[in-house]
Amino acid sequence: MALPSLREELDLFEGPKLANGQPSWVLQDPVRQQFYRIDWLTFEILSRWHLDDGASIVVAIERDTPLEVEISDLEHTLKFLTEQQLLRVDSAEGIQKMAERKQAAQNSWWQWLIHHYLFFRFPLVRPDRWLERTLGIADIFFSASFRWITLGALALGMSQLVQQWDVFHTYLLDTFTLQGLASYGVALIVVKVLHELGHAYAVKRHGGRVPTMGVAFLVMWPMAYTDTNEAWKIPDRRKRLQISSAGIAAEAILAAWALLAWALLPDGALRSAMFFVASVSLGLTIALNASPFMRFDGYFIICDLLEMPNLHQRSFALARWRLREWLFKLNEPQPEVFSPAKQTALIVFAWATWLYRLVLFIGIALMVYHLFTKLLGMVLFVIEIYWFIWFPVRSELREWIKRKTTIAQSSRTRVTGALSVLLLVIFAIPLPTHVAVTALFKPTEIWPVHAPGPAMVDELHARHGQKVEAGQPLLQMSAPDVKLQMNISQSRWQRLSWQAATSGMPEEQRGTPLALSQTQLKSAQAEFDRAQQMQQRFRPQAPFAGRFLLHDPDMQAGQWLDKNEKVGTLIGHAPWRIETWVDEDQASRIQMGASARFLAPGLPHALLAKVVGIDKDSTRVLPDGQLAALHGGHLLVRSQQGRWLPEQAVYRLSLELKEPYTHDLMAVQRGMLSVDAQAHSWAGQYLRHALAVVIRELKP
Repeated sequence: MALPSLREELDLFEGPKLANGQPSWVLQDPVRQQFYRIDWLTFEILSRWHLDDGASIVVAIERDTPLEVEISDLEHTLKFLTEQQLLRVDSAEGIQKMAERKQAAQNSWWQWLIHHYLFFRFPLVRPDRWLERTLGIADIFFSASFRWITLGALALGMSQLVQQWDVFHTYLLDTFTLQGLASYGVALIVVKVLHELGHAYAVKRHGGRVPTMGVAFLVMWPMAYTDTNEAWKIPDRRKRLQISSAGIAAEAILAAWALLAWALLPDGALRSAMFFVASVSLGLTIALNASPFMRFDGYFIICDLLEMPNLHQRSFALARWRLREWLFKLNEPQPEVFSPAKQTALIVFAWATWLYRLVLFIGIALMVYHLFTKLLGMVLFVIEIYWFIWFPVRSELREWIKRKTTIAQSSRTRVTGALSVLLLVIFAIPLPTHVAVTALFKPTEIWPVHAPGPAMVDELHARHGQKVEAGQPLLQMSAPDVKLQMNISQSRWQRLSWQAATSGMPEEQRGTPLALSQTQLKSAQAEFDRAQQMQQRFRPQAPFAGRFLLHDPDMQAGQWLDKNEKVGTLIGHAPWRIETWVDEDQASRIQMGASARFLAPGLPHALLAKVVGIDKDSTRVLPDGQLAALHGGHLLVRSQQGRWLPEQAVYRLSLELKEPYTHDLMAVQRGMLSVDAQAHSWAGQYLRHALAVVIRELKP
């Protein structure tokens, strides 16, 4: 078996020992700046590649080493070299294949766009020489003494943060402005530049080269990057960990000193700048970079700790193998052999990584949809569905087609097929459903009592929880201003009435003075009546029979009330009702008269109800926030100028009990409501929702 030649510019370096104790090597492609970790057997094969014959290589390895090698091992190595383009192309056939590969890449520009919209780089500088000249200055920050001083600064800064937490919290709330967001942006740039310099100087300290630094775009979000691939040439795991963690360490150092400076500096521009730097370093950047699910610092740290380069690709390959074994029982060899515990951990990690990326990128698309351009958000959503769901599914289906004969012969295939058909049936066939939402069990008759103005409680005629009759006084309040106005208007009316009654002049001689006196008397009478009406407002009476509930059960006579302060609530004896709001899809599946069940912690048992009202028009403003998601409800709402505005169209649903509820309740009850709805399929529901969004956003 004749072998093609290796590319002459490839370099080979000694690598770290693997987890099983075997030595490893690093193969470098200097043209593309790619590094490949290879095991002992692959190293021995490449070392004898010049023999130009597969059989000769096998004989030489078995003669010179204790390794056992087969032709299949050689074929596997050749496949790896071919796929990574590490072989010389001399023949016309090879040149033709390269041309075809390049042409295919050009023809699939849209695939390139979809892939690279997720992540692509722009190199800006070649900093290696500058880093070499300034390395002596940077060595100060890597010294043990500086680390201990920084730990002391961090401890002091954190203690000051605890003591000044209220001030820090106030600072944080005051920064949610356009100017504050701009300041966060500037701080983020400064922090990220220092983060990347930490990586770069760590590489230089350990003898590596930093070819480029620049800006990378993750779903069109810019972030700095440093090419630290030469860290793979370093066999010492401890040194590689220092390189991987140098960025996070730089941010931690910056956060420690910035936090201490903020705590000690007087108010001013410099203190505000330190606050922004500390907030960015402590919050967003450290948390994001520590994630192992993206190819950030946390990922490379995990790779070095586990001695597993290319952790994502290897765990994904293992997860795909396990999936095929679960579905078809093919009995194929594992891509790599691990202990059962490690194998399980890697498979879980692969699925967690896929789910994390799916949620992250769809979240970004939803953010773009709601906060920026809705059309762009929809496009991003479609791209991410394609890339994270359809693309891996399509790739896996192609692997199944390659194994179709083996799959067809497996007994596990029939079980998998039956379960798949069952799931499709469940997903596609309309099934009886329920609409489950939070709801309020509230009285039909309810009358809130507020203080019309600043007043003092003179007397409570009804105590907390007391039953009252219609027309019965609830309490008596007195307002000094109202009482004074009452006295003034009464005195004026009495004076004018006396003057009119004592006038003895003949009618023909009274003239204008009498008319004027009558006008003044009517005005005084009206003013006196208004004062009486205002005073009566401070003596509320029950408009209907019910139970009076004080807002403060311990309220006593002599207590002062502010204007519009809630005093209590009168709840009538009329039947209570259940009220909630549902979205458009849920409202379309609920019919008048549909049965429902309501359960709340304050009720002894579930209440049976039926739907008696479904609003035709959506509710623009909710009466209160009891059903808001941030208060434990199901509605996504936002608070604006004291009003609760739904994020999507919602419709009020009213229900009445099938049987009268005889227990006394002291307050409105919030609970869970389950309403019988029309049968529908999950597939139809998702399709209708997607079409509704598309139609709504694309219509003129």
